[in-house]
Amino acid sequence: MEVLSEHLCEGWLEGYLLAGGHGMFASYEAFAMVSVSMLIQHAKWLQHARTLPWREPVSSLNVLLTSTCWRNDHNGFSHQGPGMIDAAIPLSPEVVRIWLPPDSNTLLSIADHCLRSTDHVNLIVVDKQPHLQYLSLEEADRHCAAGASVWQWAGTEDDGAVRPDEPDVVLAAAGDVPTQEILAAAELLRVWVPYLRVRVVNVVDLMALMPQGVHPHGFADASFTELFTEDTDVVFAFHGYSRAVHQLLHGRPNADRFHVRGFNEQGTTTTPFDMVVLNRMSRYDLVLEALRRARRVPQRGDELARYCRDQLERHRDHVVAHLEDMPEVRDWTWGSTAPAEPTAR
Repeated sequence: MEVLSEHLCEGWLEGYLLAGGHGMFASYEAFAMVSVSMLIQHAKWLQHARTLPWREPVSSLNVLLTSTCWRNDHNGFSHQGPGMIDAAIPLSPEVVRIWLPPDSNTLLSIADHCLRSTDHVNLIVVDKQPHLQYLSLEEADRHCAAGASVWQWAGTEDDGAVRPDEPDVVLAAAGDVPTQEILAAAELLRVWVPYLRVRVVNVVDLMALMPQGVHPHGFADASFTELFTEDTDVVFAFHGYSRAVHQLLHGRPNADRFHVRGFNEQGTTTTPFDMVVLNRMSRYDLVLEALRRARRVPQRGDELARYCRDQLERHRDHVVAHLEDMPEVRDWTWGSTAPAEPTAR
């Protein structure tokens, strides 16, 4: 059923669930904020209903947020607002789950899980525009069950001989657009500074970042350290407001080593890549941050930093002149980054 009234759609679904059905409410990410109070009240009701043994389980309230803040090709600035994530985080940990699938197969895996679940509020955030595919369905199932995992194929920890040392820097992402930018940044580092040890971590279950005693999905300290190490700096590209990740990481050891780039209320009707540039979450910004935070200063690091700054300048000129993103950005796929060339300066 479809009508341009978010609170009516939300109410329809709640009534359908309480009558024994199951379903999903899909909405523009920013417009879903119209119904956020209803989602909060439903979560509170589920929280207390779980304490009553005579209450039968009901299918979960599944909210699919699309037309996200990172894709503003034709909509105005009013279409940007990832605040429902922030509204859902403080709610009952027994009830609320937040999912950020990076590609279509992880979305299928998460949707299957959410539609089978009961007595939860599932917030699924994923863009409706075409995106790259990274994982097979079997890999996606394992990744989603884990909540987060190291994508070894994207990092450079294991290149060449076995390296017993921890990575020099960790690149992490949560969300489809952040994942693409983190992978593009990782590939730039692989091409330009291959001896820098880079680990790439993808997070699909946002609540897994919380300590184990705070949320049922929270990683144990050992699992968290296995992903992010104990003291390596982490450059984290995030779908929503940066403060959400910092809030989740509260209580983790050395939480101030996480440097989160996310949406910071910049943008207009513009190209997809210009949105990440305006919010300083582009692959070039992430590489510059990784070079700044890495344990070692790699050979050719200065050249790479200069290249990234030059690319950001090229982008500004190109997008104004051509009203589209640069070809190397627009057509990027994993493995397409050109070999590094010495910069002429």
